[in-house]
Amino acid sequence: MRVKLKSVRKEQNLTQQELANIVGISRVHYTQIENSANKNPSLEVALRIKKALNYCGDDLFLISDVPTENKSL
Repeated sequence: MRVKLKSVRKEQNLTQQELANIVGISRVHYTQIENSANKNPSLEVALRIKKALNYCGDDLFLISDVPTENKSL
């Protein structure tokens, strides 16, 4: 899940449907971007989402639930 994306969207008081409408994609497509580690937005869609959210950071689309490797020796 992209926690930062969801958090920023909620801070803007936008539903997934509202943001999808602003960006020009379906709610299903947006939901997949926000919730799935397997669905990455195209560069164009990512830039439209960032613009719609007025977000300039580089961490908006990082996936937070990717397991990290335990590198114990």
